[in-house]
Formats: sequence, structure tokens, C-alpha cells
Amino acid sequence: MAAVYDDNSNIHGNNLETFSLFWLDAAVNTSEENREAQQQIRSTINHVTTFEDANLCQRYIQSIPVHDRLVLIVSGRLGQEVVPHIHHMRQLLSIYVYCMDKERNEKWTNNFAKVKAVTIQLDDLICRIKADQKKRGKEEDPIVINIITVSQNPDQSTTGMNGSFVHSLLLIDVLLRMKSSEKDKQELIELCKNVYKGNKTQLDILHEFQADYSSKNALWWYTRESFLYKMLNKALRVQNIDVLFLFRFFIRDIHRELERHQCQSPICVYRGQILSNDELKNLRKSIGELISINSFFSTTTSRQQAIGFLASSDKSDDLHRVLFEIDADPRMGVTRPFANISSYSDSGYESEVLFMIGSIFRLRDIRRNNDQFWIIRLTLCGDDEHDLKSLFECMKKEYGGDDDETTLLNFGRVLRRMGKSDSAEKFYRRLLNELPPDDLSLPGLYYSLGLVLQDKKELDSSLEYLQKSLELLIQSAPEDYRKICMRYNVIGNVYRMKNQYNIALSWYNKGIELYL
Repeated sequence: MAAVYDDNSNIHGNNLETFSLFWLDAAVNTSEENREAQQQIRSTINHVTTFEDANLCQRYIQSIPVHDRLVLIVSGRLGQEVVPHIHHMRQLLSIYVYCMDKERNEKWTNNFAKVKAVTIQLDDLICRIKADQKKRGKEEDPIVINIITVSQNPDQSTTGMNGSFVHSLLLIDVLLRMKSSEKDKQELIELCKNVYKGNKTQLDILHEFQADYSSKNALWWYTRESFLYKMLNKALRVQNIDVLFLFRFFIRDIHRELERHQCQSPICVYRGQILSNDELKNLRKSIGELISINSFFSTTTSRQQAIGFLASSDKSDDLHRVLFEIDADPRMGVTRPFANISSYSDSGYESEVLFMIGSIFRLRDIRRNNDQFWIIRLTLCGDDEHDLKSLFECMKKEYGGDDDETTLLNFGRVLRRMGKSDSAEKFYRRLLNELPPDDLSLPGLYYSLGLVLQDKKELDSSLEYLQKSLELLIQSAPEDYRKICMRYNVIGNVYRMKNQYNIALSWYNKGIELYL
């Protein structure tokens, strides 16, 4: 069922897709017909929220993250009240006025380009929303572009923009190298059952996925119009760690399929995209720099197809139509492959080329094309073309080394390095519940858990796990002075944070005495 929200409700936190639909009408929940319509709309946009109060609705719209997308149904009376105040917002994509007097409401809506239809028939409203949503291709999805400033010192600390880039690469690298189990897939299915409860269309697809999915048809499932694409791309964009963890088998399967079907010769591909003023401005200031895309990146070999999307998109003063022209050589796509997936796709496009998450491009040029749209020229880059390769490789060694299978412990370490302490603790505790009491990795797990609790200023709990780690280490490897000394030092640091300086000093001295 659709949700009705008051001031204390959390709307955005439980939406795992990019699109939401708000329905504002004083009588929105008074008829069975309206409630049935909400269910029909959920087959296309799962997250449907109803409002009876205009001020409350407006506040929630204003709180939507800028990279999410909202479709609004509004009555004629309330539309006149709220549309002038929200029409300019980037996250508001389309407005549909459902009213009793079409002619009267068409007069005021003529001033607002985002109003797609004024209708008095509920069936017409539903059909129009479904048709418009179906026409929106992957190009309508927001993309997050990281600009990599290669002029900086490659030995810099992993903070700021470049740090974000390296951490994103590490996150995907660890997810790809972590073993998954049937239990993980079942957890994903249970999550989706909860998210799509009451949504028969998506639940039917979910049951089909549960019964028929295999690694060899991963690309077909990714391109299918379903919860998989919608949830995964948003999770990548906002770095929803819990969802990405459950999706890691799917990400790995797509990566393997892209490797198997990697393009064998250089190609030129295109993508139509809508960018905001700020997004375009930042790119124009970064010509010659490298950029990375933190999601799967769908393109086409057909320039006309990409331009066709731009021709059908809305124009406004704060949005720009952009055509990406990308030259890609498969010799540059060794670690992050790209492939023409037309033969393996459910979309029906004959020219779709998909790039792996984290693909890196050189921003060659940006120019205006006859006042119709901007052209942004990119060239795919290999790992040897950016100064951050050595930093990435050095950090990767800290989390399991080379390309072998890695562990949940290393996953937690990456999360902690990214500043995601809560997520790191959650996965450490998950691993703690899974390990037998005599597992050899327990000293390292206790140590890592102690560190993350120190980050969170939970100092007593931190000391508990650090001392457990120290006890096990002394029992199992009493000659490993380096690791023992590291624990003495961290325990001393925690006591120093507790302002117990004499105790801290005693722990520091223990470390010194090991080497005397």
C-alpha cells in the first residue's frame, strides 16, 4: 500500500530506488478507486506516498536528495498553491494535475514546463504516468562523476576528492573478490520482499529471479526493467553499503560477463544526459583531467539514438542537454571492461555498450552544438594513465593483497578507511557471529573491532576488544613483537583519550620494553 506521512515520518530512508511518486490531494485516500490507482502506479514507481496537507508535502519535497527523482500528482487547487514554489527544484521531474475542471487548470499550468498532463480521468492519469516512465531510459538516471585531479601529489593522504575516488575503487575491488553464499542471495530476496510488499509486478519478477537466475544471464537480468537495476544503481550512487554487500554476487557476475564479451576493437559510443548548471560548470573547469563514473555506465553505438533522447527531454534554464562522445580502446579496459551487450540484453536495443563500475575517462573537450546541446568528448583510460595507481595498489595490499579472494574482515577495514564506522562495526560483528571460537583470524577481528569502536568514541568497549585481541595474540604468536607492540600502543591511545595518562604511559612503556 502507499504510505501516508506526518511530520515525524521518514520518507526517503526506506526508498531503495531513485524514483518516488508523491500524490497530493485532500481526498487522495477517501476512495477505493484512488487506493487501487496507487497500487497500479507502484508497478512502475514502487515508492508511492500520499499527502493531504500541502505544506507538509512541500517540506518533504524540499528535503529530497538532489540526485533522487520525484513524480508529483496534485489536485488543481493544491497544485496552484505548491507548484510555483517547487517547480525549479532539480529533483522534481514531472507533475500531473488530476482535477475536475481540465480547461481551467490548463490555463495556469501553461506557465510550468514540468506539468506533463492535466486530466480528469483516473485511467488516463495512470496510463500517462506509466508511458512517460517507460520512455525514460537509463540516461534519465542521475550519474555521479568524480573529477580526479592528477596534478596532486600521488602520495597524498586519502582525503578529499581523490580519496573518495580511491576508496570507491577499493570498495568495488573488495566486493568483487569476496566470496558470496546462497545465504547472501536469500538475504537480498528477503529484503526485496519487504521493499516491494504489495507490489505484485515486482514480486512476480522477484520469484522468477529466485527460481531462474544464473551467473550467465546476469546481463539479461541487469537490463530488464525490474527492481535489480533500480536498486543496484541507486546503491552504487549513494554507496548504500548494506545493499551493495547483498548485491556483490550480482556485481561480480556482471563483471565476469563483461570480461567474457569484452569489445575486441576500438569503438566510439554515445550517451545523452541531462546535467545541472553546477555539474556542467564543474566539468568545464576540468578539461584535461580524469573523471570516473561510480556506477555501471550504459552507452550506445548509435549517435542518433543518444540525440533522440536529448530531443525528447525537457529544456529549462537550470538544466542542460549533454551528449557524451566516448572513444574506448579495449586495451584500456583490462581491469574495468566494457562490452556490447546487445545480444544478452532484455532492453531490445541493438547497440548498447556497458562500461564497468569505476571506469576512468580523460575529459578531452566540451563545446556547444548549435545551441541545441553540449558535446563532451571523453577517452577511456587505463590504470597506467593516472597517478593514483600506486596509491590504490598500496592500499589494496592492506586489504588482502593481489587479486585473490578476500574476506569480510578486509571489507570492514575498507569501510573504516572510508569513514563508515557504523557499517564497519556491523560487518565485524556479523563475522564475529559466524566464526568458530578457535578461528585464527579472531585476534585480527578483535583488534579491528577495537579500532572502529575507538573511532566512535566508545572507549570502554574498544578496550575490551583490544585486550581480547592482545591476549589471543600473546597465546598464539608470542614472538610477533610488531603486532603485540601495535596493540600496546593503541590501548595506550585509548587510555589517553580517556584522560588516564599514567595508565596510557604504562602501556606505551610495555611496547618500548619489547625492543630493549
